[in-house]
Amino acid sequence: MKTNDLIIQTTTKVVFFIIFLFSIHIFFAGHYTPGGGFVGGLLMSSAIVLLLLAFDLKTVQDMLPINYTVVTAIGLIISLATAAGSIFFNVPFFTHVYDYFNLPLLGKTSIHTAMFFDTGVYLVVVGVTMTIIQMIGGDE
Repeated sequence: MKTNDLIIQTTTKVVFFIIFLFSIHIFFAGHYTPGGGFVGGLLMSSAIVLLLLAFDLKTVQDMLPINYTVVTAIGLIISLATAAGSIFFNVPFFTHVYDYFNLPLLGKTSIHTAMFFDTGVYLVVVGVTMTIIQMIGGDE
């Protein structure tokens, strides 16, 4: 028996983008207020889980053809490279560096090495969480 999930599927498509944008906001706000890569990654994972609840696993994999194991590996490489970068500059491990840049549309913006580390953490959290959920949900 096929259920009629039109309302939840339509709502999920809108709410997914709201959660996604909030995830990005929390990611960028994490340098000055609570949040960052971990919380942002959990929010992104929850948005994808919402898609999984409204649709089935195969449909979500068709909508988002992402290999989450690769996402995890890329996140680990980014995080480790950011942390190990201090070795090449002969400063203490995990030394934080920032500078100001004039970016189009954003103006004068500070870019931190912590942002790159948080990007890696964000990708690792999304990758690991979604890999676990897909493995659990893929069992028949």
